[in-house]
Order: sequence, then C-alpha cells, then structure tokens
Amino acid sequence: MIEIVMGNIVDEASDAIVNAANEMLLPGSGISGAIHAAAGNHLAIECEQIGRCATGEACITAGYNLKAQFVIHAVAPRYWDGTRDEATLLRKTYRAIFELALKYGIKSVSIPAIGTGIYRFPIPEATKIAFQEALFFEKHLSIRFICFDGKTYQTYLDQAVSSSNHS
Repeated sequence: MIEIVMGNIVDEASDAIVNAANEMLLPGSGISGAIHAAAGNHLAIECEQIGRCATGEACITAGYNLKAQFVIHAVAPRYWDGTRDEATLLRKTYRAIFELALKYGIKSVSIPAIGTGIYRFPIPEATKIAFQEALFFEKHLSIRFICFDGKTYQTYLDQAVSSSNHS
C-alpha cells in the first residue's frame, strides 16, 4: 500500500522512517537535523560508529526517542544537470531503502522527498522515480510518502494519479 500525507517525518509512527542523509551520516539541516534532534544523541553516536554510507546506498539504526523503531539513512545523489547518472543513483537509493526494510522485517516505512532539498533533485522527476520503485515493493510494505509542504504534496498526488493511469 502506498499513501501520501502532509506532515513531519519525525512524527511518523511507522516501523521505520527514512532520513535524507549525507555520506558521513552527520546531522545536517532540514530533515536530517530534525530527525537527529528528535531521536537524541544516541542516534549520532550510532551513525558515527557506522561511519559512512555511499551515495545510492542506505544503512539502518535504531530510532531511539522517535516513534519509529528504526531510521533508514539513505544518501541521494546531488543533482547537477541530469547528465551525471543522477536518476540511476536516486533509483538505486530508493531500492536500497526498500530492500533494507525487507531485510529487517520492517512492515511500514515513511519516506520524505529525498534528494529534493539541498541536493536539488527536481521534485517531479524525483517523485516519478520514488513511485516507480515503490510499486515494486508495495505488496510487501506499507509505504508512506511524507510531504512537508503543499507543492511537494500536490506533486506526489499528481504522480499517484499518473502511475495508476499507466498500470
């Protein structure tokens, strides 16, 4: 099942939430900073022990003070001009999220619009990739796309309609 909701990722009670992480897994601004702040210091300590996560990959930690039991840290590519394999890397990132969720027996996952903030991935293209990958896993996972603002929410709704018209 795929859902689209307006909200704040840190408030999600899914089994896992996804952090739009950087390769060093350091608390950043935006979603990453909010997740780290809500989870508490133990999250930063565990991320430091992991050390690094490559672009297009994902790793998992405990959720600590979050409602979610787990945090899946996913590193999206920086978007430059669309000619540097950005779409393939973002697709790989989403696949890594879903495969990690299945590996850990996670039944529900909440995902922000990863890559669309400071990494500048165009929201329409990123949303299309997110849906294409989610459709492969929706039989095994409850997937919630969490949109922080109205423009992102509308883009996800439009993509949901487009996806259902092509299936």
